[in-house]
Amino acid sequence: MDKFTEIVNSINDFVWGPVMLLFLVGTGVFLTIRLRFIPWKNLGSSLKKLFSKESRQKDGEGDISPFSALMTALAATVGTGNIVGVATAMVLGGPGAFVWMWISAAFGISTKYAECALAGKYRTVNEKGEMCGGPMYTLKYGLKNKKLGSFLAVMFAIFTLMASFGIGNSAQGNSITTAVSSTFNIPKWVVGIALVICVGAVVLGGIKSISKVSSVLVPAMAVFYIIAGIVVVCINYKNVPDGIANIFSMAFGAKPVAGGLVGTVTASMMNSMRYGIARGVFSNEAGLGSAAISAASATSDHHVKQGFINMCGTFIDTIIVCTITGLAIASSGMLGTTNADGKMLEGAELTIAAFDTALGKAGAVFVTISIILFAFSTILGWEYNGEKALEFLFKKPIFCYIYRVVFSLLTYVGATATLGVVWSFSDIANGLMAIPNLIGLIALSGSLAKETNDYHKKLKDDKVKTK
Repeated sequence: MDKFTEIVNSINDFVWGPVMLLFLVGTGVFLTIRLRFIPWKNLGSSLKKLFSKESRQKDGEGDISPFSALMTALAATVGTGNIVGVATAMVLGGPGAFVWMWISAAFGISTKYAECALAGKYRTVNEKGEMCGGPMYTLKYGLKNKKLGSFLAVMFAIFTLMASFGIGNSAQGNSITTAVSSTFNIPKWVVGIALVICVGAVVLGGIKSISKVSSVLVPAMAVFYIIAGIVVVCINYKNVPDGIANIFSMAFGAKPVAGGLVGTVTASMMNSMRYGIARGVFSNEAGLGSAAISAASATSDHHVKQGFINMCGTFIDTIIVCTITGLAIASSGMLGTTNADGKMLEGAELTIAAFDTALGKAGAVFVTISIILFAFSTILGWEYNGEKALEFLFKKPIFCYIYRVVFSLLTYVGATATLGVVWSFSDIANGLMAIPNLIGLIALSGSLAKETNDYHKKLKDDKVKTK
């Protein structure tokens, strides 16, 4: 069994190794140039439109508003990685990992735009009258080689379904029970039962129920976390200049950072690049295609328009939420600190310690609550991703209802058991989602570039007419 686990972990390391990260970021760079930087040019106006009344209106064909579609996508991406993963990246890759995280997110905006816009273009309607879309439909109906397109579509759907049970369910449930039991001393089985009830109550209602909860939960938890993080940074303001200096200096060279006790963090430029890019990709999922599934359900009169809305998710997730965690840690002076056992603080423990410097014991409670909310939202978002993947594979609505029940019940297993090798499998599936999706994005980039440019010109012309 140990040998099997070792093999699985080796495969996982390869899938999420330098080649995949280069493929993901490289595709982002390629799309940014091919799209003439239009996603970047429209980011400001798209963010403004996202928080306008227009984004909450159901104008056009679809199941939910553009705002709700983005919140559902963000529900799946804004998760424990924004709290735990960032802290781990700063230990393994040093504070400089942040610069590379920002770089990957910048190009990830174009990737996210492309996959969501194409999802809107190639979406279909099922027998219940609901929208169905995402990379599997883009690949099947968009690629000229139909045999290759159908094969890649099936592969993407299978990997998505696998990932929904692992990274989207079990891993998140375990994060919730671990955080609650350690902070509030509540037995894991009690938390597991409560989690099953809460998840089931939401997901059994389908996309409208999930989007309704996500539209309230995601903005609330994001604002809640951002404000608290800003408070931590403000209280530790004296350390901010040095923290920011370390972030930029260590992005391009090795430099030791001493913690409050005897620990030190030293990272090379390669480590900063590796862990920064990996955290950016894990955080916003640009290139994996998951966000495109919910984007296809939005009511929109043009697929490019919805692409602009959904690309905001990458900016919010990585540039804002992850940055708050990083600045809180960098300004706290806790990076490189060791615990009573002499082990360097990392993950949730490091983030809690950073918030404790400003909020005291309330810091642990706050981070725990944040982990609960972030992980729960991820479960909801990934349920929808998995359900749509299953629907693509089997076409029968009855399978979707069965999936909702099974998915809800399995949160208990993830919440109460140690599933190391299962999580490795789900990580592998999560990474493999990117391969067919990126192939589709590159193959369809020409037609998308033309449509994007035409829509961008129309927006500019409309602005001129209104003046």
